[in-house]
Amino acid sequence: MRLSFFGAAHEVTGSCHLLEACGKNILIDCGMEQGPDLYENQELPVAPGDVDYILLTHAHIDHSGNIPLLVKKGFSGEIITTFATADLCDIMLRDSAHIQEFEAEWRNRKARRSGEPEYEPIYTVADADAAMKLLAPVDYGQKITLCDGIEVRFNDVGHLLGSASIEVWITEGDVSKKVVFSGDVGNVNQPIIKDPQLVKEADYLVIESTYGDRTHGEDIPDYVGEFTRILRETFQKWRQCGDSFFCGWTYAGDFVLYP
Repeated sequence: MRLSFFGAAHEVTGSCHLLEACGKNILIDCGMEQGPDLYENQELPVAPGDVDYILLTHAHIDHSGNIPLLVKKGFSGEIITTFATADLCDIMLRDSAHIQEFEAEWRNRKARRSGEPEYEPIYTVADADAAMKLLAPVDYGQKITLCDGIEVRFNDVGHLLGSASIEVWITEGDVSKKVVFSGDVGNVNQPIIKDPQLVKEADYLVIESTYGDRTHGEDIPDYVGEFTRILRETFQKWRQCGDSFFCGWTYAGDFVLYP
């Protein structure tokens, strides 16, 4: 067994780990880097066509966003994940591909005017569609045999609809080991999303630590009240926009108007 890290080892985004065991190459997540490229993802030491499985913890783009690119380069194995994550990927990866195509079109309009080489999108909607055909969803708590010597189980980790930690049991010869990948771990007492399920034991634990130096405190946040406030403010500002503008919230939390 060999475990290597090719993304999210020095920064938050671009999660991608390679597990080599029982003659198989298994990726745990295949995420896209987002934000400043402080530490670019490293190239995989195996060809995409030689990757046998992807175990996907959840649908966020920093964990799933490079799957269509891997498919574009030759990956044709199974993508094992939960049913809810599969449903969300069907939306999010197609949307990501649409953004790649739109950006390429915008860049190429400028390139044609200046005589520069045209820009190729990282991947296309067709690549995302091909990736969707490889999804093999499983239920929470269902222990499945991935191949000879490897079993896996997905457990609700309370981060996002469909998010999971993944338990992996590996037996090679007379040696058996258990590796647990936490994925992104959610908080407790959230509306809609269930509390994270605990895993009892592991020989090796790969855990996210984005907010590892912070505590949430004893007070339970008023999620519903805060969400209600945001909705009310949004609808009030929407009514002020008129018919000549499109308006909405950015990911940074700013309300903007687009003519």
